[in-house]
Amino acid sequence: MTSEQDQRATGDAGVVLSIDAMGGDQGPAAVVAGIALSAQKNPRVRFILHGDKPVLEKLVAKTRELEGRCEIRHAEDVVSMDDKPSQVMRRGKGTSMWSALESVREGEATVAVSCGNTGALMALSMVRLRKLPGVNRPAIAILWPSRNAQGFNVMLDVGADIRADAKDLLQYALMGVSYARNGLALARPRVGLLNVGTEEHKGRSELHDAHRMIGQTCDDAEFDFVGFVEGGDIPGNKADVIVTDGFTGNVALKTGEGTASLIRDLLREAFAYSPLSRIASLLAFTSLKRLSKRTDPRRVNGGVFLGLNGTVVKSHGAADATGVSAAVKLAFRLAESGFTDRLKARVASAAELAEDAATSAGTDGTDT
Repeated sequence: MTSEQDQRATGDAGVVLSIDAMGGDQGPAAVVAGIALSAQKNPRVRFILHGDKPVLEKLVAKTRELEGRCEIRHAEDVVSMDDKPSQVMRRGKGTSMWSALESVREGEATVAVSCGNTGALMALSMVRLRKLPGVNRPAIAILWPSRNAQGFNVMLDVGADIRADAKDLLQYALMGVSYARNGLALARPRVGLLNVGTEEHKGRSELHDAHRMIGQTCDDAEFDFVGFVEGGDIPGNKADVIVTDGFTGNVALKTGEGTASLIRDLLREAFAYSPLSRIASLLAFTSLKRLSKRTDPRRVNGGVFLGLNGTVVKSHGAADATGVSAAVKLAFRLAESGFTDRLKARVASAAELAEDAATSAGTDGTDT
């Protein structure tokens, strides 16, 4: 266990992360193995684990890397992947997910990490952490492998809410810019608005309104707006932040994951086709390993809930130890950068900018 006295003795309490240890398809063993990988690489990370205490104590006791760096909070119940958010809202208080969010709410930890049910996690996060003032709809942002120098693009929303009007899309742009600055160290991110084409006349009316509003806000908010982008630009180098509604973003995300899996399977099949191709695979082993690592979704695992009074990282439900470790790494980076406070400041100023832009867009629409 990590006590306050122990932390004072070391002179550095490190960064404390709150972990829902029971969420996810692979159970607490994968979660504990994942945080152990992170602890091995990062001496400054500490954990509050939430879940079945007897089970977690046995798992932690077997892991030398976690000695003295975990506090375990008992939670009787678990939110399953089949639970509806409405059900969890009624009976979620005794769950490991609720307990993990409570540690962030109380200031004991900086970021919560969970592999659990996305809808339930978002619903409980909005209840326990509350939305930031001025935020209508929180968003889930992910890092998408790209051709940009930083190796990734930020994309949001990827599933927090299937609806988004023009004002929501503007807010997503501003929150995505803040994430890109803190997560990717980009001083002036480039923002693109996802559409069915780059021509200004294409797309729904709310996209046209959002296009005007984002364009009017970019100078004051210190980012560059590149206009409409298409699906092929999501992994491209035209923009650093891709803005869309949760329905479109989630479909794109699942399609990307499925395509990456298909390509890996096809490559494996191609190199196993004949003795000559198997020899070729040995000669290309280093390059293939690099490619596999670059396209491995486990290594960019973690969607960030934006727009709340606290930071939540949603790990993929099927994450193994490698995936959990990646989500913990992202959570640590955001905690260390003071992301929550910076996002609050960004959203506070964004509310005024959004209102001004909305008013201006409405006036423009009336004139035309």
